Amino acid sequence: MSPITTHVLDVAKGQPAKGISVVLEYFAGSDWEELARGVTNEDGRIANLLPDTTALRAGTYRINFATESYFHKCGVKGFYPNVPVIFEIHDTAQHYHVPLLLSPYGYSTYRGS
Repeated sequence: MSPITTHVLDVAKGQPAKGISVVLEYFAGSDWEELARGVTNEDGRIANLLPDTTALRAGTYRINFATESYFHKCGVKGFYPNVPVIFEIHDTAQHYHVPLLLSPYGYSTYRGS
């Protein structure tokens, strides 16, 4: 399994949010370095965002969720065209699951398992 995974749930619909483009980045001192791209599957998940052989670096990461096109496909006007989730990794031996709970006018995230 990828050392960083994500899952998007559309809480307004009560369903997984499929088809959301995601970009994973690492903060490399003065700029963001792109590490991976993916799209949420039928279950709203990206389990293979990074190859499972990828060695994590301690530091600051960002997952950008492109929500505007998702809301457009759903025929909904959303307030957040993009949701950036920034988090820190201290223990590189652990797995990091970063879910997003999404609605047209709000979102929440947490460290999952």
